[in-house]
Amino acid sequence: MVPKFRAWNGYRNIMADYVSAIQNGDTKGTPSSVNVILNGKNETWDIKNDRVELLQFTGLKDVNGKDIYEGDIVTVQATNDDGSTDGMLGKIVYDEDIASFEFTTTGKGGWYTSSFDNLFEEGFFDIHVIGNVHTNSELLEADNDTRTD
Repeated sequence: MVPKFRAWNGYRNIMADYVSAIQNGDTKGTPSSVNVILNGKNETWDIKNDRVELLQFTGLKDVNGKDIYEGDIVTVQATNDDGSTDGMLGKIVYDEDIASFEFTTTGKGGWYTSSFDNLFEEGFFDIHVIGNVHTNSELLEADNDTRTD
């Protein structure tokens, strides 16, 4: 599978679908700009000046069929053996040390991290993408403000 990305433009504060990287001039193999699709139109963003961050697709979709990317804010709903449910709110991060995506959240017990694939393998979690860390960071802040230790 070819890796799939979306691109965040930190200068304009907008997200777009990533298409390809462009190497211009003497960049020694490092791309200097990216082609993206924004509102159905092709654009070229300069990686450095536009403060571009590429966010990789996890290869998984939420319960509504929405692609899940690095940096997404998700809710994870677990169904217990007695039929009750527990929910957590967190973000998807990529851990380079283990070359894997993880679900990370804070709670009463401090940080909780789980291999993202494990949430799907267990089969009793419902995962919903509700935003991303760039355009909806207040979701994580509000969740932390409402927690008590």
